[in-house]
Amino acid sequence: MSGVAGTVDDMSDSPTPFTIPVDSDALADLRARLRATRWPDAPEDAGWSLGADLGTLRELVAYWIDGFDWEAQVQALSTVPHFRANLGGTGGVEALGVHYVHVAAAPGGASPAMPLLLAHGWPDSFWRFGKVIPLLTDPGAHGGDPADAFDVIVPDMPGYGYSDRPTGPALDTIGVAKLWAELMTALGYDRFGAAGGDIGSGVVRYLALDFPSRVVGVHRIDANLAAGAADAFELTPEEKGFAEQAAEWNAAEGAYGHLHRTKPQTGAFGLNDSPVGLLAWIVEKMQSWSDGELEAVYTKDEILTNVTIYWLTETIGSSMRMYQANAAIPVEQQLRRVEVPSGFSLFPGDLLHPPKAWLERSTNLVSLHEMPRGGHFAAFEEPELYARELRDFFRPLRTAAV
Repeated sequence: MSGVAGTVDDMSDSPTPFTIPVDSDALADLRARLRATRWPDAPEDAGWSLGADLGTLRELVAYWIDGFDWEAQVQALSTVPHFRANLGGTGGVEALGVHYVHVAAAPGGASPAMPLLLAHGWPDSFWRFGKVIPLLTDPGAHGGDPADAFDVIVPDMPGYGYSDRPTGPALDTIGVAKLWAELMTALGYDRFGAAGGDIGSGVVRYLALDFPSRVVGVHRIDANLAAGAADAFELTPEEKGFAEQAAEWNAAEGAYGHLHRTKPQTGAFGLNDSPVGLLAWIVEKMQSWSDGELEAVYTKDEILTNVTIYWLTETIGSSMRMYQANAAIPVEQQLRRVEVPSGFSLFPGDLLHPPKAWLERSTNLVSLHEMPRGGHFAAFEEPELYARELRDFFRPLRTAAV
């Protein structure tokens, strides 16, 4: 894999410390491609109404060429320890090298600290949780209670970030959950908490479903109405309304997902070849899925760090193929109820808001909070709020994890 130091074939020990690479040739090629961009036209005053905004893209690309310092961003990303581990190879899961961040709780808190696995989604990677890690591992240094500290583990899903791309079919969320259970075993954690959003929400759901004796609690920021729910249950009016809203959202905003599920390889040719195409594909989602205008939520460096990870690792195609794998998950799997204690924090700028009736039907709901601000990338947009929600939710479950 481009940009990854080590693969499953050449890692002799597991886990292995990992250094994010800086490839000067790849960066020079990126800048050359950016300078050679053939820009599309756009209707006057179209803004974001037709997709990515031309003016915003031009501004970001100009900064990507002459102002963005990838080496400095790598230094910032490397303030936490990075590793790779050889996972899979059994149970129908391909053997893969997986990248993850693993940060131990600061001294002075509860001992041993509670392990917490954080699961990202699309279009991101371990990047999603960069701001929240210090708030969770060292709450005492950020106005919190040292007793709430976690050991935090943030893996990149296969086909994302610095994890290997599957050479065969993409893994679905069930397969990724198996890998994360294996990773936690390799790290010496028998019982742990899990939290995530977007695709990561599905991953931690299957961790709780398939490894209930190991997961003490699961925290999520979203939950879809399962396929087949209308046939399997007598839905409340609230749940039926949610299904209608989801259908309306999919019709208006879901074209990207339809492509990912049906023809991801076709899209990958353009997105893997054009950095501006890749930027447009990702930044339009960061704009429309966040709580506020793009420039008010993210700095240029933050946006471009997320996109540059995708560009240098060449993972846009493999990340999109996961949608096709998830679309093939049988209905009976989607209808299973999570019996592990479950908590939800729903942020106003997120895509959809599942009703309490569905959360109670589909999970052992013990906590539900409507948040005052934040969106789909809540851990990055509102790290203090997100960290507080995790600390509050897992506090009564800590004794079960040790």
